[in-house]
Amino acid sequence: MKQKVVIIGGGIAGLTAAYYLQKTVREQQLPIETLLIEASGKLGGKVQTVQRDGFVIERGPDSFLERKASAARLVREVGLGDELVNNATGKSYVLVNNRLHGIPEGSNMGIPTKVAPFVTSGLFSPLGKLRAGFDFIMPRSKQQPDQSLGQFFRRRLGNEVVENLIEPLLSGIYAGDIDQMSLMATFPQFYQVEQKHRSIVLGMRTLSPKAPKPVSPGPKKGIFLTLKTGLQSLVEAVEARLEPNTVLKSTRVEKVARHAQGYKLLLSNGKELAADAIIVAAPHRTLPGMFAQHREFQFFRHIPSTSVANVALAFDESAIKRDIEGTGFVVSRNSDFVITACTWTHKKWPHTTPKGKVLLRCYVGRPGYEEIVEAPDEQIIGAVLQDLKKTMDIHAEPDFAVVSRWKDAMPQYTVGHKERMNNLQSFMARELPGIYLAGSSYAGAGLPDCIDQGEAAVKLVLEHLQGAERQAAATMQ
Repeated sequence: MKQKVVIIGGGIAGLTAAYYLQKTVREQQLPIETLLIEASGKLGGKVQTVQRDGFVIERGPDSFLERKASAARLVREVGLGDELVNNATGKSYVLVNNRLHGIPEGSNMGIPTKVAPFVTSGLFSPLGKLRAGFDFIMPRSKQQPDQSLGQFFRRRLGNEVVENLIEPLLSGIYAGDIDQMSLMATFPQFYQVEQKHRSIVLGMRTLSPKAPKPVSPGPKKGIFLTLKTGLQSLVEAVEARLEPNTVLKSTRVEKVARHAQGYKLLLSNGKELAADAIIVAAPHRTLPGMFAQHREFQFFRHIPSTSVANVALAFDESAIKRDIEGTGFVVSRNSDFVITACTWTHKKWPHTTPKGKVLLRCYVGRPGYEEIVEAPDEQIIGAVLQDLKKTMDIHAEPDFAVVSRWKDAMPQYTVGHKERMNNLQSFMARELPGIYLAGSSYAGAGLPDCIDQGEAAVKLVLEHLQGAERQAAATMQ
């Protein structure tokens, strides 16, 4: 008799889980059926690409870190290895007090590792630079289970370095409030470096890779990868390799309950399904309803999610009156700007833009100012153009614009997140064996993080099913 695994949620984590589970079933000829259930009409979650007039425009993530190997491995497995491309590198900027300042050379995630570029930077006042120097003499912090990113860095480097450099860089990754974000759930390596080296600056210096000697002329290789055809092509390639009739779209899972030796799922179409194991790759906000009978899931109601939007703007290159060499800028919160960042996509990813054209991708929405996301397209585009006029002297209207809204799409890992997740997973191991979580709400928001979680969930499911099978066999003897 076949065992059945249901995967709830068809974002990149759920899609990955379905792919690797089916692959293992085929290779090992296991008696397991799979079904992937997605509430919307298509798979991939925020991974969406628009191709228009020769432009390649990402609505969601535009790349992934090369050093996190799982994403590139999946790309190659589904036959898209030849489409992989590194980003072009160039100077990045921070907009502070309505002026663009280059990020000091040697900065590692906003932490200075070279003294001279930091001291000569216009990003900080003399007092701000002096305060940052306290890091060299300050003792390491007392051991504690968690703290906010803001608390950690303000203590070590002072408010000015945090607000003008670290906050715009780090909070942009999660669209979060640096004074609420969990250090241990987002960047635990910073705490570990401080505990080992005492000084965060000296510690990060030891971790900074030595610049390799150039072996050939040409642009420097970047640390990010994407696909020439857009990241949606990865979603389509993975979906094409799933077994026929194993994906159910436009259907929600309303409730999950224990039933016999497994589980029963109530669907939005009124049907019920039985499952021996479940991978929940749905957003955290859906879990309190799905598992309403278990109070242990109710804390998810209080985990915030930020709403964000991005605006891709296509121009003729003649429209850019102030062409700045580099790949883009982030915006400090003490600047009177609507946008939080701008990528000069045509420079960072040249393959996305036809010759003679320019592609800019601007971001709006942050904690405390999310209402802009709900504004009409024309209002968002107008606000973005006003900001670009001030920074790049753009006065022309774009050839076209693509606005992408992501409502409650960025889960916030607030202080204590890892402890809450560990407690929940301990409860699930005792009371809901065979159910596992994967996705951006739980243990990392980047594409490779979600892929890693999908793969890890598959391994746990297979171990659970094998254990259940052995137990059933022993009972029959």
